[in-house]
Amino acid sequence: MDLFDIKGKKAIVTGGTRGLGYGMAEGLLEAGCEVVIIGTSEKVYQVAESFCAQGFTCHGVKADFSSQQDTLRCFAECVEKLGGELDILVNAHGIQRRYSAEEFPLEDWDLVLNVNLNSIFVLCREAGKLMLKKGYGKIINVASINAFFGGQTIPAYAAAKGGVAQLTKELSNDWMGRGINVNAIAPGYMATAMNEALLDPANPRYAQITERIPAGRWGTGEYMKGPCIFLASHASDYLGGAIIPVDGGYLVK
Repeated sequence: MDLFDIKGKKAIVTGGTRGLGYGMAEGLLEAGCEVVIIGTSEKVYQVAESFCAQGFTCHGVKADFSSQQDTLRCFAECVEKLGGELDILVNAHGIQRRYSAEEFPLEDWDLVLNVNLNSIFVLCREAGKLMLKKGYGKIINVASINAFFGGQTIPAYAAAKGGVAQLTKELSNDWMGRGINVNAIAPGYMATAMNEALLDPANPRYAQITERIPAGRWGTGEYMKGPCIFLASHASDYLGGAIIPVDGGYLVK
């Protein structure tokens, strides 16, 4: 048996229109999965069409993850597009708001927690209901290296990603003995739109961060493909509640 064979599996990837989510969706499609990508704008349909034009089987669904109601609606729509089946859930969506803690607006706190943590619980819960019925499933959450340290000017994001890491462990405790592997990837500093402010060479933190990364470069969505396929396949069947850093060695420097 090929431990990494996921051909024919049915997957949902949130945040699949750009950045890390796009990279993981592309990796699953290249490995032979049928994938529904979820995005927050009309762009999701264009991205899905571009994947289909390459010969992949991909569907697009638009959602507002700040709304529990819409999160539930979009999950049901995704499962419907997959013919009622679901093998893999990848939660890669998220937003960022930057203020020093003493200035952080409560409305932004609530928004970030709703999108980056609450919606992930809802999606995991709904996926768990389906996966428990057949005794098999792979849930891959995207935490952050901020789950290991606090970061700066991102109190809501750090709190949410810490919550994602702990939620991953708890869900693994509940479900691993019943056939569902729940694990998380913790990306390091990635060259994505979310980090646009940090990627400016004029920002002194850009040099500080880059100098600490042993790999000598920031990451991209391409680096997420391998860990995602590993966690989606039988190769990870005895892995539960793991938070795997994909950070170019940043955490151990």
